[in-house]
Amino acid sequence: MVFPGSRYSNSNIYAIAGPNGTTVSVLAPPLPGAAVVQGYYRRGGAQRLDVIANAFLQDATAFWRLCDANNSVVPDALAARALIGVPITGK
Repeated sequence: MVFPGSRYSNSNIYAIAGPNGTTVSVLAPPLPGAAVVQGYYRRGGAQRLDVIANAFLQDATAFWRLCDANNSVVPDALAARALIGVPITGK
């Protein structure tokens, strides 16, 4: 189930046939694109991405927008960075 506003809401759905003939629906992963940021934020210590997303995007569940803006497919890769690009609001 894909929720509205999710990073997967615009992903294509594919049907994949397994070796035993069963069909499984899968989502295409969101791939990084060109980074579009309004500026950079220096993370303090172990500051979590949801806290940063809430501060700049007013939505703690939008941490994935930070990932997309920084060409990071997984949050753990972005969480290891000291500088986090903040996406343009509304993008």
